[in-house]
Amino acid sequence: MSFSNQSSRIFGLITRIKFFKPLQILINKAYIKYFKIDMSEFKQARDYESLNALFTRSLEISRKLEDDFIAPCDGKIIQITNSFCQKKDEFLSFSIKGKVYSINALIRDNFELKELENGLDCVNIYLSPKDYHRYHAPCNLEILSAIYTRGKLYSVNEKYLKRIPNLYSENERVCLKCKSENNFIFWLIFVGAQNVGKMRFNFDFNIQTNTNKYDNFTTTYHNLKITKGEELGNFELGSTIVIIAQKGFLNFKIQENQNIKFGQNIANFIN
Repeated sequence: MSFSNQSSRIFGLITRIKFFKPLQILINKAYIKYFKIDMSEFKQARDYESLNALFTRSLEISRKLEDDFIAPCDGKIIQITNSFCQKKDEFLSFSIKGKVYSINALIRDNFELKELENGLDCVNIYLSPKDYHRYHAPCNLEILSAIYTRGKLYSVNEKYLKRIPNLYSENERVCLKCKSENNFIFWLIFVGAQNVGKMRFNFDFNIQTNTNKYDNFTTTYHNLKITKGEELGNFELGSTIVIIAQKGFLNFKIQENQNIKFGQNIANFIN
């Protein structure tokens, strides 16, 4: 086990400690102040019994769901780009300007080659420690399969993306293969990161991350339909979600370095 994996597991355990309430309130307030978190949509600092409860806070005020394809989470657009083919049947995209990752490696066995051949749109969303850490369905969809891949837990901030080649494909991750109501295929890839204790998925509690319990595995689902905006799960600290969609179905309306919010329209349906 790497140092980053071990430290992340320890950090996850520490965040679950429920300190004496006055101390816990001070810890919560210090975290909120340090990361400049806007708590206007959430319960206040005194209401969280641990740092983990604060990290995984739920919305107290419902967000408006805008039209078409919405942001699945809060975060920052690190990169929006297309796939390209460097060699036969190997599809690449950018994690950050000048640094590429292999789409084939990232989504592993969760695709058929014909699903990639007409090109792909790729969006990388970074969730910082100050962000709302729950993620939601970007449209009405059916989850076809999930693949869990063990890996490192490098930090996924921009500094590390510049330093570590193919970082997304090196890190622990869960890849969901989804089908929209208008029958295009897209993938939601949830990338683990340093100090992310766990990734949770509400539709399948058997998916557990940052543990020695599991090797790589694949789960196929039948008629698992999720409504737009429905909560899929949560990170236990900031991380990254990569959206990879078959080309020709979505017209993305976002720009690099743009901050986005769950519920906000980020793409219009073409077909």
